Amino acid sequence: MSDSEVLFLEYRDRLFRYLARASGSTDTAEDLTQEVFLRVSRSAVPTADTPRVTAWLFRIARNVVLDHHRRNSRRPVVVAGDADYPGAPSQEIGAALDQALARLEDTDRDVFLMREVSGLSYDEIAHACDLSPDAVRSRIYRSRLQLREDLSADIALLRERPIRQPGTPH
Repeated sequence: MSDSEVLFLEYRDRLFRYLARASGSTDTAEDLTQEVFLRVSRSAVPTADTPRVTAWLFRIARNVVLDHHRRNSRRPVVVAGDADYPGAPSQEIGAALDQALARLEDTDRDVFLMREVSGLSYDEIAHACDLSPDAVRSRIYRSRLQLREDLSADIALLRERPIRQPGTPH
């Protein structure tokens, strides 16, 4: 088995989750995940420790999603009902989260997603994004505050809506 095949088996799901949130679409994330591993297959895989390899892969993934956004000249777009990967929140809360994530600065969103969705360490994120670990901590803290503020308003609105009873028309 080649190095890129081993990496695919080990990192595919983590990269897919990151790319799904960063792109706003699971269909797009499938394509972007393939693009990441196409680039990996054309490169020499670092032979260092796991954190370095993880950071290298997520740097490639981040560049792929940034290229995607540049080609499409837009930030992530929320597609209702598209968060159908394992562990996805309810559609309404998922859409509110996607909208709040789209309002974050690009680097803040990437840092947050790498930490919270993909479980990277501060050092891995720092290497993937060309930041210091302290800058990563600061960006994650700032992102959490902004998301908490944005989501508390969105969730309050959802709570105020009447709950549709089963069997009643829309």
